[in-house]
Amino acid sequence: MSMRSRFYALAAEALAGDERVAVVSAEIGVGELPAHPRHFNVGIREQLMIGVAAGLALEGLRPVAHSYTPFLVERPYEMVKLDLGHQDLGAVLVSTGASYDASTAGRTHQAPEDVAIMAALPGWTIHVPGHPEELERVFRRSLRGDDRVYIRMSEEENAARVDGEGVVVLRRGGAGVPLVLAVGPTLSETLAATADLDVTVVYTGTPRPLDAAGLRAACAQARDVVIVEPYLAGTSTAEVAAALIDRPMRILSLGVPLGEFRHYGTRAEHRAAHGLDATGIRASVDAFLLSG
Repeated sequence: MSMRSRFYALAAEALAGDERVAVVSAEIGVGELPAHPRHFNVGIREQLMIGVAAGLALEGLRPVAHSYTPFLVERPYEMVKLDLGHQDLGAVLVSTGASYDASTAGRTHQAPEDVAIMAALPGWTIHVPGHPEELERVFRRSLRGDDRVYIRMSEEENAARVDGEGVVVLRRGGAGVPLVLAVGPTLSETLAATADLDVTVVYTGTPRPLDAAGLRAACAQARDVVIVEPYLAGTSTAEVAAALIDRPMRILSLGVPLGEFRHYGTRAEHRAAHGLDATGIRASVDAFLLSG
């Protein structure tokens, strides 16, 4: 079951079993969700979707708003900032489409900059799960709170879930070797790219707030850090640099480049074009390490 299918099943379960949960849609996914008194479809009015979610939060409900990434984050960004953030209201925003899942739909359905602009707003926790079971874990936990949470789903996923919170060490290299931080669904390609390298590989599905203590503990004596993230390259660079501010460090940030790829293709082709497949990641890591 994909993350998106798992989310619809979980949202339906929450509507049936938790009187506090309400879901706000803007046409996307409506056919996958049940008709329910607390499921509000506002039509193609994404700004209204966020406003309704804020109103529901004012009434003591736990609103869940869902749409494609650009329609959930970019189009109603002012409402996310003011209706939720400025009024200090909680909600769970769950996007689908990630950076380039809608690879044949064109630029209108792609938003690799979403995490960067959500991270520019205070008070948001941002989850980027790499597996449907990780999605379920963070979504269930998010429903229990009153804070502001953004969950970024993707059609890409890792071969297996990662258990644990924060920064999780998956493979530890020798003393002082480079550290590679994989975020969300980049993990499988990162592991393949570095399989024969003496590096420490760590993972997080929660880039905001970044587990600075976990990163520092994993980093040990490393002087080179590589970040592999499935959205705009450089999004997490400042967070990593701040966590390691007292250490002399080189950082390589790999992600979706700043620019527009004006070609249609499969997700795999987009991933390769952005250098985020195993071959591209390895080439970038090799060049970075040789340059040092």
